[in-house]
Amino acid sequence: MGRERDLARIGDFMDQAAIQGGAFMLLGEAGVGKSVMLEVAAARALAAGHTLVRASGSQFEAEVSFAGLHQILHPLLASLPHLNPAHERALSVALGLGDGAPPGQLLVANAALLLLRQAAATRPLLLVVDDIAWLDRASAAVLGFVARRLAGSRAGLLAASRSGEESFFEHAVLPGYELQPLTDEDAAALLRARYPALAPRARQRLLADAQGNPLALLELPVALGDSRRASGGALPPILPLSGRLQAVFAARIRDLPAATFNLLLLAALDGTGDLTVLHGTDTLSPAERARLVRVEQDRRLVFGHPLMGSAVVEMSTGEQRRSAHRLLAERLADRPERRAWHLAEAAEGADEEVAALLQAVAHANLRRGDGVRAITLLLRAAELSPADPDRAGRLGEAAYLGAIVNGDLRDAPHLLEQARRADQRGESLATAVAGAYHLLNGDGDVDSAHRLMSGAIEMLPDPGDAHNKPLIEGLYTLLMVCFFGGRAELWQAFHLAIDRLRPGPPELLDILGKTFSDPARLAPPMLDRLDAVIAGLHQEISPARISRIGIACAYVDRLGQCRDGLWRVIGHGREGGAVTSAIEALFLLGNDAFLVGQWEELEQVVDEGLALCDKHGYRLLAWPGIYLRAMLAAARGQQDTATELADQMTRWATPRGARAIQHYAWQVRALTALGSGDFDEAYRQASAISPAGVLAPYVPHALWTVTDLAEAAWRSGRRAEVAAHAAAVRQAGLAVISPRLTMVAGACAAMAAPDGRYGRLFEAALATAGAERWPFERARLQLIYGERLRRDKATVRARTQLAAALDTFRSLSAAPWTARASTELRATGLSIGPGRAAGMAALTPQQQEIAKLAAAGLTNKQIGERLFLSPRTVANHLYQLFPKLGVTSRAALRDALNQVK
Repeated sequence: MGRERDLARIGDFMDQAAIQGGAFMLLGEAGVGKSVMLEVAAARALAAGHTLVRASGSQFEAEVSFAGLHQILHPLLASLPHLNPAHERALSVALGLGDGAPPGQLLVANAALLLLRQAAATRPLLLVVDDIAWLDRASAAVLGFVARRLAGSRAGLLAASRSGEESFFEHAVLPGYELQPLTDEDAAALLRARYPALAPRARQRLLADAQGNPLALLELPVALGDSRRASGGALPPILPLSGRLQAVFAARIRDLPAATFNLLLLAALDGTGDLTVLHGTDTLSPAERARLVRVEQDRRLVFGHPLMGSAVVEMSTGEQRRSAHRLLAERLADRPERRAWHLAEAAEGADEEVAALLQAVAHANLRRGDGVRAITLLLRAAELSPADPDRAGRLGEAAYLGAIVNGDLRDAPHLLEQARRADQRGESLATAVAGAYHLLNGDGDVDSAHRLMSGAIEMLPDPGDAHNKPLIEGLYTLLMVCFFGGRAELWQAFHLAIDRLRPGPPELLDILGKTFSDPARLAPPMLDRLDAVIAGLHQEISPARISRIGIACAYVDRLGQCRDGLWRVIGHGREGGAVTSAIEALFLLGNDAFLVGQWEELEQVVDEGLALCDKHGYRLLAWPGIYLRAMLAAARGQQDTATELADQMTRWATPRGARAIQHYAWQVRALTALGSGDFDEAYRQASAISPAGVLAPYVPHALWTVTDLAEAAWRSGRRAEVAAHAAAVRQAGLAVISPRLTMVAGACAAMAAPDGRYGRLFEAALATAGAERWPFERARLQLIYGERLRRDKATVRARTQLAAALDTFRSLSAAPWTARASTELRATGLSIGPGRAAGMAALTPQQQEIAKLAAAGLTNKQIGERLFLSPRTVANHLYQLFPKLGVTSRAALRDALNQVK
């Protein structure tokens, strides 16, 4: 009644979806009639000959990963073998139909999308999902992905959810609307049709209190009783809808036979409606007659309203619920995760066997990328643990996962305190890992975190067991403690622990422990192994592993090859996944963006990363983002901003012993001083990181500041120091690490070379293959080279270098260097206008390369593969370079480039 316009809107959507696919979201308060609207839509779809797939969220199934997805795809599983093997395997593992390596959420989502598109190929398909907000997190993420990509198929998604209800399903971008309560006229018509004997006074009161809510209009008269409804007797003064509706459900359930009630309790606790699990359907008749439940054509039990299931559970006793859970556990013997959860709910006290089962299921969920569910299971396992050390370990693991996965850093102290109280005999390794992680990322107490972590490892009965997962995770934490500490002595405990692992350390841990600790000395022998790990990055599904691979690449200039993987980690974090890994990935992309001149992207990723740090309380993790923001300010001549941020880093890092953050501050000050022409100060700051002639042990930042130190020494007249540093760089063999370091090493040698020899060395350094990938650093070297040529009266050659440097600095908006290059170019007798460069000169070297490849006909994906960029980054560069070349499309690029030539 009164839904003609609403049904017309849904009908329009269905007609459109049958042709070109799409999704539609129906919102509304509880009881407003959303489920009825879905019923009508489903009936119309069947009548039109469409394939109908139905599912609904369940609050009792919301903790079981991919339970909702299983409901949705179950009718289509016969077509699963028609998918390609990778997608078939991903869905089989996610849905518990087969064994295998845990699939990534993106792979599962793509597989689900393809299965739905495949089902809609022969005739339109309508997917109807009620109470979508109650879907489990993993299913909601997959369905959200699918919903945004149905366009172009003949598959439609029609979903409903309560207004304002928190949900893991992201529906903000989907079309739809909110179903409103009935008008006064339609509400009165509904009451008259269903309760014709209702007294006028009672009708008016119910209309006033129900305020157009159809469920309240239909159910409240039942609670009032026939006499009050028919007579004009006084009604209760207050009829709160939510509480009264619950009472209505309870009244209708209370009269059911015991066998029927027990079956409904099983259905409510099971949450799937699967009659093969529930059994005893012959006892359902009383509930069906009371319209509490119905049995769908696919033999699935559905409550008339979700609140009915809630009322059944609320009316049951504790023993009834435990008995039901035990029975469900028996019937779900082939579903380990659900069986373990029901056993846990049935437990009356501590039970180590069940606790161990839950912990194993938690680890399985973690491997599947569902860290939220893993933490829930660990906490329940801790509650059931009879032994204090086991309980402490599980609490500590939950605290650690909460911090690294969900960003629950502020909640970690409470869990850690519980863990310590549970185990008075000493700190378990899991608790120590969580405690060290919290100390490091919360307070930034490097030394305390180091003592706690190294001490816990030494106290292990077997500290050399490489199969001990908490130990390996602890070593990753110790590695980060050592890095942020930035002192060589901290690394001794880490390397000792790595060296005694049997049969050997995990590959990634071994690589990371060398490329990230002392890359100048330890990285070269590891590079082939690192490159092999990078080559397999596309197969990685663990956000933590992907970000750790990126960290291993940071100081050896391989971050560009990790971009796609790091963006996947960021996407996972945006969907509620691993927050810490997402923050690390954002700042790793920021590091690469600074070096390769993508400074607009740098600002975007740093802003997002710092917002996440602020939201979740990650004070230490914020500093790499603040460092990048300060470096950009220094490069662009924003001296006050750069200096203030450097001061903040110093004030925070000094009392905490976080020397790596101090290295950040020194580099920012060095770059700021270089930009302002204070070369003595620049030398003082740069040499504080690593003195001239030395690549300080366990100071990886020295590899990012070679140019800063050499330039500051050269410009301040410290020729001996330049020569000493060039010799140190040469002896360390930095040139073998990356093209950037090859260019930098050659330029250092050129700066140290006497007159008559420097030209050949500069030319060789600037001609390094791939050197244009680092435009800011390369332009600085061109500026130095051009200045020296000008002073030696090689005016024409000087102009070439200075003009190239000027174009790059202008394109980057690096104001101090633009001013210096302009001054030097004018000193050669060339007139320089105040405007920006035009044409190709206005493009960065990377943009020039992208323009040439696009003009040659390569797609964004092909360009990205060649330059180690994401297709989205390529598209962004094209968008920026079109106006600089005066074109509006790729088709005009070739002519524009030919005109430039």
